[in-house]
Amino acid sequence: MGRLSTHVLDTALGKPAEGITIALFLIENGQRTLVARGMTNADGRTDAPLLSAETIKPGVYELVFAAGDYLRRCDPARQGLLFLDEIPIRFGIPDAAQHYHVPLLLSPFGYSTYRGS
Repeated sequence: MGRLSTHVLDTALGKPAEGITIALFLIENGQRTLVARGMTNADGRTDAPLLSAETIKPGVYELVFAAGDYLRRCDPARQGLLFLDEIPIRFGIPDAAQHYHVPLLLSPFGYSTYRGS
């Protein structure tokens, strides 16, 4: 059964990133349509997949992580303009029968992602 999941790890603190708001958009004809919204829990994951077997379909998607809010909460001295604030990750889902996992490894000055399992 296909689905889309994500999680966020704070590599600077060495722990899951709790309380990050995540928005998922479907990109069609250059337009972004919000299809799901979630927040990371204590394990850095959303409580449910962002797309389930019933809602996943092939297409181009974009996850937007509200990392700035999280980074400000972790370090109250870090206010104002941040190096990283919202982090968009655009990716494709060619086969709706597969599981797609898009993790975010986050620090205040860099991030990385990959297709996980």
